[in-house]
Amino acid sequence: MPVLAIANQKGGVGKTTTAVNLAAALARAGRRVLLIDCDAQSNASSALGAPPNAQAGALPSIYDVLAESAQISECVLQSAHEGLSFVPASPDLAGGEIELALSEEREFRLRQAIAPLRHAYDDVLLDCSPSLGLLTLNTLTAADGVLIPVQCEYMALEGLSHLTSTIERVRENLNPSLAIVGLLLTMYDSRTKLAQAVVDEVRAHFPQTFTTVIPRSVRLSEAPSHSKTVFEYAPQSRGAEAYADLAAELIARLAPAPSEAAGPHSVAPTTDVGTPIPSAAQPAGKTPPDSVDPPPIAQPEAAQPDTKESRPARATPALPGTIVGGAV
Repeated sequence: MPVLAIANQKGGVGKTTTAVNLAAALARAGRRVLLIDCDAQSNASSALGAPPNAQAGALPSIYDVLAESAQISECVLQSAHEGLSFVPASPDLAGGEIELALSEEREFRLRQAIAPLRHAYDDVLLDCSPSLGLLTLNTLTAADGVLIPVQCEYMALEGLSHLTSTIERVRENLNPSLAIVGLLLTMYDSRTKLAQAVVDEVRAHFPQTFTTVIPRSVRLSEAPSHSKTVFEYAPQSRGAEAYADLAAELIARLAPAPSEAAGPHSVAPTTDVGTPIPSAAQPAGKTPPDSVDPPPIAQPEAAQPDTKESRPARATPALPGTIVGGAV
């Protein structure tokens, strides 16, 4: 069972949107999924329908797990999606880093906490906070792989080298099995040349970038306000289709190769975290060739017009950083 951290220290790049809707897409594919909200803002918790008292601290949350005042099994809630459970966050998590700073083995708290649940789920997703602090360090130490959402704007590129160097340090010192599963391009707007330039730039320097690109979508933005995933709110939208495609692509990457005889939780870590990104004023000049879209994992149930959203041309990149299983 892989444990995947969805991480980027830059805010507003689509981490929580990706965590919630990817988890829902994987559950729709018949997988048992657990989403752990590791962000004090608790947006993933509210999007999955957590009761108000959970976010107010009345119910045990991931904060209580990290504080060792509750077992993680006591915090698991069931979402409206069959097969999708989640562990909520609470505002108390904002002070968690200060408390963890004084603890022994502080980097391993989350890793130790989720160990009893590894065999109960096919996938565990960790929604990280927009920082590279101790909470994010805990998620990287607990994870088998990292999925990095990248907004299709040049400002989003500036922190990638810092993030990838942090991942490399975690791999060297705390978690040798940590691998970059892939970079996910989000908020793509086909009407701008800038968005396509960013797509070209990221794919040129990070060959493990996913073929699927998430479009800028009103439906994706509206769904959390109704405490729904995009599959519940607008199943016919391009955003729903994109996350279904991403789930299919991720499942293909996680599938073990036929020649591998390792155990069910093995990982094939990549040593390539990407090449340095040039100045934002120097966009790449080539456009990747088109490729066939991966098939959706489920057919939408109801049609809703979604004419304002658009999808980009896709390319099939090399995948040197794939996970074939997962072990801590």
